[in-house]
Amino acid sequence: MIFPTPTELAAALPRNARLAALDLGEKTIGIAIGDPGHRVASPLTTIRRTKFTKDATELLRILDERQIGGLIIGLPLNMDGTEGPRCQSVRQFAANLKPMRDLPIAFWDERLSTMAVTRDMIGMDMSRAKRAKVVDQSAAAFILQGALDSLHR
Repeated sequence: MIFPTPTELAAALPRNARLAALDLGEKTIGIAIGDPGHRVASPLTTIRRTKFTKDATELLRILDERQIGGLIIGLPLNMDGTEGPRCQSVRQFAANLKPMRDLPIAFWDERLSTMAVTRDMIGMDMSRAKRAKVVDQSAAAFILQGALDSLHR
């Protein structure tokens, strides 16, 4: 089921079920996971995108391994808050994933998440090559942390 907010998604989860977040890019899928108490998000891995079925199978394998109970998917809204073609693509990914596994899903505004994470990495003097390897999973952690923080307000 796709929930309108992370709060409604969390309310539908079994006790101590973990959440994961996805940063869906055109070339990669960044994945982050949260702790069972829904307090802390951690970057996990990045999947290089190929075909939907292969990507989804790999994603579901990772989610099963980590016993993930629900997904937060970053929604790339325009700066004025409207939805463009990228949002439609993200929503379609979620809709295509539903028949493969009935995971509870909610979307979270991901505007500027990759930019914020990249800026922090540059501030830590991380090389461009190292940033390229972890930016997507770090952006997913940024998205998930925002959603988790909203659950505790």
